[in-house]
Amino acid sequence: MKGFTIKDLSIGQEASFTKTISETDVYLFAGITGDINPAHLNEEYAKNTFFKGRIAHGMLSAGLISAVLGVHMPGPGTIYLSQTLNFLAPVRMGDTITATGKVVEMIPEKNRVKIETICTNQDGVVVTKGEAMVMPPK
Repeated sequence: MKGFTIKDLSIGQEASFTKTISETDVYLFAGITGDINPAHLNEEYAKNTFFKGRIAHGMLSAGLISAVLGVHMPGPGTIYLSQTLNFLAPVRMGDTITATGKVVEMIPEKNRVKIETICTNQDGVVVTKGEAMVMPPK
């Protein structure tokens, strides 16, 4: 596998990754990260929250962005430098999330690329939005 170099990229170029979030994904993420907030794991507790039921960890949807950047575009060899995130809507078990990255700025002299990052659910609702700065492979 080989990633795109900065010379291979262009403004407006996009790549996406789609995954349906399962209950197992949420439990595994909780175990890996230690985030055992009952809003994610306990339906009885979560019924009394703002969202009226369990939701996936926000960072789980953000992790799908990492798949876009590290596997699809720029791809293997990419160094993730920074990421801003706004969590705009909940992700629930069974939601199908599409993470999309779109090149919005290129800084060739520093080998840096700014990528708009958006996660949407199966209904087209934006659940997570931000910007990443990456260093594509040379």
